[in-house]
Amino acid sequence: MTLIGHIIFLLLLQSSVLLAWQDYKDYQVYELTPRDSSEESLLRKLAREKPQWDFLGPIRWHNESTVRVMLPPEEASSLVSLFDSHQLRYRLLIKDLSPLVQAQRAENLRSKQRLQLPHIDVLAAFYTHAEINAYLDSLPERYPKRAQVKQFGWSYERRPLKVLTISNGDGRRNKPVILIDGTVHAREWISPSMALYIIQQLLDNYEGNQELLQDYDWVIMPVVNADGYEYTHSESRYWRKTRKPTTDPDCVGTDINRNFAHEWGHDAGSSSDPCEDIYRGERPFDQPESQVLRDILLQYSPRLKWYLSLHSYGNYFLLPWGYTNNLPENYQDMMDVAEAGAFAIVHSTNGIYSYGSTYYVLYPTSGDTADYALGVANATVAMTMELPAGGFSGFDPWVSHIERLVTESWVGVRAMAAEVIRRYPS
Repeated sequence: MTLIGHIIFLLLLQSSVLLAWQDYKDYQVYELTPRDSSEESLLRKLAREKPQWDFLGPIRWHNESTVRVMLPPEEASSLVSLFDSHQLRYRLLIKDLSPLVQAQRAENLRSKQRLQLPHIDVLAAFYTHAEINAYLDSLPERYPKRAQVKQFGWSYERRPLKVLTISNGDGRRNKPVILIDGTVHAREWISPSMALYIIQQLLDNYEGNQELLQDYDWVIMPVVNADGYEYTHSESRYWRKTRKPTTDPDCVGTDINRNFAHEWGHDAGSSSDPCEDIYRGERPFDQPESQVLRDILLQYSPRLKWYLSLHSYGNYFLLPWGYTNNLPENYQDMMDVAEAGAFAIVHSTNGIYSYGSTYYVLYPTSGDTADYALGVANATVAMTMELPAGGFSGFDPWVSHIERLVTESWVGVRAMAAEVIRRYPS
């Protein structure tokens, strides 16, 4: 193919991909500021009753906390009328989301055209599941003694779910394990970017991080929710759940982070309604993706010292339990690990992280992965890290934001890993 032909092909490909995406034409984004617990309760009720109103983040009223809600144009007048009738404090942030979404998608496609896959530059673009898998598959050839890739299963739509193990190559078996996963929720694109950045720090920057691999192996799964994540690249940017059909033909997908068999099914922390974003499924582990992550956790259970699940957004280190206000026996030990990460970040960038049990710091959850990792897989430390916000909703950073977000987050992850290794030597 000639150079001109190649350029034309890329332009046609970009146009077809852009047309395939939901364009969010005239979708609006409002920012809400609940002033007391009654307003918080009202917003939580609306989040349950109006699944077409997409609340982008936790609903809390403390310390002038705000929450953003995205909704289709036909819902705008209903929202304004209801908020006015309850005298809620709100403001319109974005009148038409479409130009921003399209600009971000075009930016990402342009960035990837300059790259030679399967080699990737984490800071230069957001990558699809297939591109991430191709990159993972390339690593054992580049690092034959230190990188191993294994497929643990398939997604509902038959995408291979792969896991990378990184060691220092000394051949020692049965070292303690740090297990990290990403992209449990599809729209949280900075999550796989963070997982990939950790991989590159441990492999490409081995000289600067070799003490983290001296006595520990790292097991990393960049994309758990492969179908949902691919759907956000090809169809609908703000999709959250899996893509397996439910009992309601109009509502697809389950929240993997409510589908685990530890205190599954509490209504305070999940939903039985398939149309809600926190739908827990008909039963625990009825999603192929949650089954795969379960199997990984159980395989490494005897050696699992730290389980870290990467999410966005909010600057939180969230510890078990999510389903109750009771605290685990080793809660203070986990708090000390979280504190190491929070202090490292604030000293490095002035970034502020909150940390503590999910139930207290954020909101109740049930059937989540961190609770299962601690309560069933016997991880010594289990944690969800809510990465910093980016872009105009919090879930949608620009390509130019990636470097700031992942480098700051790595400071915290590295400090917490060092603390785990110090506390629990092999």
